[in-house]
Amino acid sequence: MEAIFQAISLELDTLTRSIPGGGTTVSLVLIFLAVFFAVIAIGSFIGNRDSVERRLAGQSSETVSSGEGGIPTLRANVDREGRWDELLKPLEKYFVDQKEGAHSSLRQRMLMAGFVGPNVVRNYFLIRTILAVGLPLTFLLLSPTIAADMSIKKLIIVTAGVALAGLYLPGIWVSSRVDKRQQALTEAFPDALDMMTVCVEAGLGMDAAFTRVGSQIAEAHPILAQEFGLVALELRAGKSREEALRNLAKRCGLREISSFVTLLLQSDQLGTSVAQTLRVYAAEMRTARMLRAEEKAHKLPVKMVIPLVTCILPAMITVVLLPGMITIIRVIMPALSH
Repeated sequence: MEAIFQAISLELDTLTRSIPGGGTTVSLVLIFLAVFFAVIAIGSFIGNRDSVERRLAGQSSETVSSGEGGIPTLRANVDREGRWDELLKPLEKYFVDQKEGAHSSLRQRMLMAGFVGPNVVRNYFLIRTILAVGLPLTFLLLSPTIAADMSIKKLIIVTAGVALAGLYLPGIWVSSRVDKRQQALTEAFPDALDMMTVCVEAGLGMDAAFTRVGSQIAEAHPILAQEFGLVALELRAGKSREEALRNLAKRCGLREISSFVTLLLQSDQLGTSVAQTLRVYAAEMRTARMLRAEEKAHKLPVKMVIPLVTCILPAMITVVLLPGMITIIRVIMPALSH
């Protein structure tokens, strides 16, 4: 271990001398990075030893869940989550918003973005805080080399902008992820609904239909396949069908899927034919998809007006009027002057 640290120190001295004007700031940054990666390596080594000891004691750190119908195998790395929780627990009481309203709304957004872990809200707040503090601090440490000619006023403005970017970039990224995910679910749902209608009419139950459809659309529509797989796993874990379907609606956040869940629950309560309900709703979804395609097609001429007016129309006017303008300049203007 001492040989490793000596090699690291020699490498740092070499890098510091090779950088022109590096000085103390570059040395501090390089030392910080070296210590950071060394701590990560040591922590991983200790965590691996702990997991081996637990496996030898009969307490495996991985939970494998596999069953009938091709349910995918899930592996949860308990050691990594435990180390992450212990590392971030002291920071949680200072930087995480403890209001229940903020937690519930943000948890809903994280579910719609595809994050279903128990600590996603806390991790979001902590990552946003780390970025808001770490990015301007990194910029200030590197400012003697990358912004040596910048004045104090500009340096303060840029640092404040970097801090705001670190504060709001996680929210923007989550919102864009929600939009992309909902777009993918909207495009995939009519096809999955048609396949589910075929499965139910062929004699499969709803639980088996979710499993079958999820396995069939895994390559074409992986996001919806993952959601159907979660529904199947919740049903196998002992949750009621109503609770599993309502969780599906919460995770997706789409009106079409919420209506689909409501129809299934009403069919169960009233005793009506699920196959007939799915057939009617699948026809409505196909019609809605066709209407969305026609709406995009009708919007296209309006959207083409802007590039036509700004780019093509001036060029056409110039081509049409330029010969006449040249004739006026060469013939008519000299005649008028005489």
